[in-house]
Amino acid sequence: MKAAPRIFGALLGGALLAAGATAGTTIDLTAEASRPATNDMVRATVYAEASGSNPAELARRVNQDIADGLKIIKAKPGISVKSGRQNTFPVYGQNQKIENWRIHSELVLESRDTAAVSELLGQLQQMRLAVSGINQLPTPETRKKVEDEATRDAIAAFRQRAAVVAEVLGKPYKIRHLSVQQNAQMPPMPMLRASRGALAADAAPPVPLEAGESVVTTSINGQIELAD
Repeated sequence: MKAAPRIFGALLGGALLAAGATAGTTIDLTAEASRPATNDMVRATVYAEASGSNPAELARRVNQDIADGLKIIKAKPGISVKSGRQNTFPVYGQNQKIENWRIHSELVLESRDTAAVSELLGQLQQMRLAVSGINQLPTPETRKKVEDEATRDAIAAFRQRAAVVAEVLGKPYKIRHLSVQQNAQMPPMPMLRASRGALAADAAPPVPLEAGESVVTTSINGQIELAD
């Protein structure tokens, strides 16, 4: 009974040596596939900003502007909002002395209703808020569905490429390992900025938005082994 472990170890060692001796040629391959994904969600950033010599007064003004904006936003169903960046900047003059202060505060809006966001941004620009950026992107559900489709296509492309290599070399193959990488490319959106004075002068119309599409790409990196 005590000799059994040594016998098993000898057999295992022999099997590993045999496997190493019969290992075939390995070849690295890559393949990728892309699918369009509808941008069915919009994310917009609006901000309030004030400059002056009294930081406490600036904070009061900015906070009031943000509070007024929140009242309008929360009255719109289907639009979520959260706080964005909040910064206080010193404004330096000659001799690197602080002459003024600038306070900046943001709100980030998200919704699947592009038309509602477009109208809302127009309303907010009639107040003391400005739009700093708009992004349109797929919802998580849409992106996952398209990622799954692109992954199927990429794996099929990898198998096809592997089959071509094996056919040309006249040997059967097996896949040793695969790695999957995914990314989405969204069309660039313009950065929208306007001065508070300009926004207060005239009523701003709804912001024109066009959803468009993002491109979801799945890349496959892998290795096949050809039988000798």
